[in-house]
Amino acid sequence: MAGRNGAVKVSSQSGPPGVQRNRLRSTAGFSLIELMVAVTILSLLFLVAVPTYQRLQRKARTATIVNNLRVFATALQSHAHDTGTWPPEAAAGVIPVGMTADEFKSEDWTRPTPMGGHYDWEYNQLHVGVRYRAAIAITGTGDAPLTIDYDQLLSIDSAIDDGDLHTGSFRLGFGDCGLFVIEP
Repeated sequence: MAGRNGAVKVSSQSGPPGVQRNRLRSTAGFSLIELMVAVTILSLLFLVAVPTYQRLQRKARTATIVNNLRVFATALQSHAHDTGTWPPEAAAGVIPVGMTADEFKSEDWTRPTPMGGHYDWEYNQLHVGVRYRAAIAITGTGDAPLTIDYDQLLSIDSAIDDGDLHTGSFRLGFGDCGLFVIEP
């Protein structure tokens, strides 16, 4: 509204001027309750997301280990077919004698597995009272300790064969390590 001299007149709200300033301050930020509600919602979302993320990680580790075991078994079987014998026993994380980098994924064999420990070529070895002619174990070492995770081992067993850690191609070996039997 313009006055006589052309100045714009601003209408003031009723009430003392200090009250208007307090109202402006209170609407300028978040209240404590609003912050607590936001933190609670974020916490609930986090609680839902973490188990899902862990499940996805386990599936990825399982897929990697299953793939590696199959590739290693194929390379070892090809070697046995070509030479007429299995390679000699080797320590955990050490490529079996006679295997070449061309026929073996050597970088995956020598580094720790996704669940810890190293892949270990087992030739004519005894595991839980049974002698296996050819097998691949996942064995803990000084630089790569193996944490026994039965859920992870069951996931691997379900992906490879029967889902029973006491029967089939994948089973529990000595010290409850994972053991992939190539030839009983």
